[in-house]
Amino acid sequence: MPKPRALPAQHAEPSVKLSIRGVARLQGRHPWVYRSDITEEKNVPPGAVVRVLDPRGKFLGTALYSSSSQIAIRMISHGSVADLPALVAERIRAAIAYRKENDLVSNTDAYRIVFSEADFLPGLIVDRYNDVVSVQILTQAIDAAPVREAIVKALREDLQPAGILSGIVERVDGRIRELEQLPPRQSGLLWGEKTSTEFNMNGVRFHYDGLEGQKTGAFLDQRENYAAAARYAHGEALDAFCYQGGFALHLSLHPAARCSSVTGVDSSRPALEMAEKNAALNGRELEWIEANAFDLLREYSAANRRYDTIVLDPPAFAKTKRDLEKALGGYKELNLRAMKMLRPGGILVTCSCSFHVSSPEFLKVVAAAAQDAHKSLRIVEHRGAAKDHPILLNVPETSYLQCLILTVSN
Repeated sequence: MPKPRALPAQHAEPSVKLSIRGVARLQGRHPWVYRSDITEEKNVPPGAVVRVLDPRGKFLGTALYSSSSQIAIRMISHGSVADLPALVAERIRAAIAYRKENDLVSNTDAYRIVFSEADFLPGLIVDRYNDVVSVQILTQAIDAAPVREAIVKALREDLQPAGILSGIVERVDGRIRELEQLPPRQSGLLWGEKTSTEFNMNGVRFHYDGLEGQKTGAFLDQRENYAAAARYAHGEALDAFCYQGGFALHLSLHPAARCSSVTGVDSSRPALEMAEKNAALNGRELEWIEANAFDLLREYSAANRRYDTIVLDPPAFAKTKRDLEKALGGYKELNLRAMKMLRPGGILVTCSCSFHVSSPEFLKVVAAAAQDAHKSLRIVEHRGAAKDHPILLNVPETSYLQCLILTVSN
């Protein structure tokens, strides 16, 4: 039998060879390998599906390649992948099934359908808001036209028959596309006719506009924390960094809430306008204050203003490791001011969505604030993101959100 002829070099499958350190990351079941750990590349165009090899050329699996990111490859399989669009569609269906089978999304029609690496689909975020689904594409490989088509088709095939799909919108992060050296694109409708709707979390109703606001439109990762905070909140409540009113509305409207008044604070007027509309949607009027939360807490603390419940849910202070020291200082100041404003027996709900601030570091900085404020704290609950945001045990980046519910005593 004649020997099979080798493919010409220009038709050979794209491949990358890793250093020992890169191999160790994959053996530890982390899907990312950094560019500094790639020792050899062959026939690798931007966004390629590549074979991953160890220093001796042994096959380790298949990855998605980025020509621009420092995360040069993201593993998609520890085997071979013949058809990436088909694999993406299969994993979208699996992600939907995972949430249903494990009852992760009860009492809401808004939840995360696909959480990137945590659902074995690196570079893809999919959120459902009632009958509108929002898609974020974050890498070169997932941005390829056949993969895009497979995403839309899989979502339609799974959600349309259930009668819960009127539109699929793409939410574009211009900064990410620039970093990935992808062509500019505007947020817009991928399929259907609707880009806005109403949804509920824990029985509280919200407006949704798929083309406005932060992230994909709301902070779905806090959904379970909203309800948990409402179980302990009481008296006069202040929600700093309230955005569109997630915590504030739950403190006012959730069946377990016992707050006599709720005030929401944010520096964004559009966010507060949406918060007011959300309150009206639920038949309530709340006080909304447009202000810098740092300045307001400093002013209120100096003026001896007192509350029974305070929520601190700031944006990520540490988007890179370089920001860590400054972020810890910011968290300490916020928590210090809030503790000084709480009456004895008060509830402090304090959050961090900065992955680079670890759980031990966040606990330490809150404890340091308590020491400076001459307060004693007891942890009622130490929470993370909602269960529809899975955590991969060997991928710490999937565990980024912390929510502490504390009682404060003199």
